[in-house]
Amino acid sequence: MASTLYPVGAVAQRLRDPAWPRRVSGTILALLILWPMLEWTEFKIWTLWGPESLKQTTNFLASFFPPNLSVDFLLQVAHETWRTVAMATVGITLAILLAVPLSLIAVRVLSLSALTGRMQFLPAVVRQVVRALLIILRSVPELIWALIFVRVVGLGPTSGVLAIALTYAGMLGKVYAEILESGDSTNAQALMRNGAGRLQTLFYALLPQNADELTSYTIYRWECAIRSSAVLGFVGAGGLGQMMDASLKMFNGSEVLTILLVFLLLVWCSDLISAWLRKFLS
Repeated sequence: MASTLYPVGAVAQRLRDPAWPRRVSGTILALLILWPMLEWTEFKIWTLWGPESLKQTTNFLASFFPPNLSVDFLLQVAHETWRTVAMATVGITLAILLAVPLSLIAVRVLSLSALTGRMQFLPAVVRQVVRALLIILRSVPELIWALIFVRVVGLGPTSGVLAIALTYAGMLGKVYAEILESGDSTNAQALMRNGAGRLQTLFYALLPQNADELTSYTIYRWECAIRSSAVLGFVGAGGLGQMMDASLKMFNGSEVLTILLVFLLLVWCSDLISAWLRKFLS
């Protein structure tokens, strides 16, 4: 029985990873870029384990227990939880009402003038203006919008609803337009070439092939709106966030823990509802 012998160099060459030079150089490059950023941000994670930091953290966490489970406080939390969900739902509804027409204007596949190849000047300008508006809306965080509307309409959920509506309108409009344009446009162009209008093309060509993706992204944004509505409360937009902000300022850890547990339960329930909606609509 003959055995095949390989030189040691050949075996080492076969076992060597051909991608290791790129991995090593990529790691070195990432470290060279990351290190100045860590310096500029004064990121010093080891301060968390300092004696004074550990003492303050221990005292703060110890004040969380036991959670506040009094009936009056739980009723107040339930009321603010409902307000948080309502704020997110109304905000995302207004965002959809604003995003749908803007996205339809921004979609090139629904342009009649683009059927000949190059879009006419006026429709192209309108399309670019709408796309710029969507960029502006989503570029400003909802927290900044909330701070603006708190000055305009005062403290309360109204500022939170408007903040969510504007920011999420920009996000939804951009993604809606990209989803509609990324699909197969053959059927849409065929309908418009044969005299169909934009709405007819939308309902009979674009929506049937993109409905699942549009619905899934909308539900996902509703989940994000629930999380955002809780954060917006810290700037006076109402809901659980404003209640937690008041408890933190009063150093009432037991109330903070109760609100945190309710918020975790709220996010968990929203995940279950969104999963059920996806299954129901699929």
